[in-house]
Amino acid sequence: MKKLFFAALALCIVAVASAQTFTLKSNEIGGQATNKQFFNGFGCSGENVSPQLSWEHAPKETQYFAVTIYDKDAPTGSGFWHWLIFNIPANVNELKSNAGDITKAIAPAGAVQSLTDFGKQGYGGPCPPAGPIHEYLITVYALKNKIDLDKNTGPALVGFYINQAVIAKASIVMYAKQ
Repeated sequence: MKKLFFAALALCIVAVASAQTFTLKSNEIGGQATNKQFFNGFGCSGENVSPQLSWEHAPKETQYFAVTIYDKDAPTGSGFWHWLIFNIPANVNELKSNAGDITKAIAPAGAVQSLTDFGKQGYGGPCPPAGPIHEYLITVYALKNKIDLDKNTGPALVGFYINQAVIAKASIVMYAKQ
C-alpha cells in the first residue's frame, strides 16, 4: 500500500512538473521601447524594427499562431493597432527581429501581415503623442484554425477572427513615451 501511494505521488509530481504555461518572451524588449522599435514618421524618428519574439509551451492542438501589438492608451477612443501578423504555422515559435518589414523575407512563409492603424501592412512602431507613458501589449495567440483573411483586412476584423479561433494567449508589455 505504501509503495502504491508513493508511486501515485511521484506520478502527480511528474504531471505537475511537465505542465508548462504558454509563454511569450523577447530578447530585445526589456520593458521600454528603444529607438530601434520606435516608428519613423508621425513626428518620431525611430528605426521601426519589430522586436524579436519567441514563445513556448503552446497547447498541443495549436494549428497556427497570430501576434499583435496594441496601444490601449492611444487617444483615439479605440486604441491603436501597431502590428497584426497571423497564419504563422504551428511549427514556428519565433519571429526574428524586423520580421514586420514586409519588404524583407524575414516573416515565416505563409504568414499574413495585415493593415495596422497606420493604414499600412507590417509593423509600425510606437510613436505616442507627448504626455503620459503608453502601454503596448504584445500578444501571441495559439489558434485552432487558419484565419481566412488577407493583407488588406483592417485590424478590428482581424482581431475578431483571432478571438474566434484562440485556444490560448500569452503577452508581454512594452512601454513608450515621447
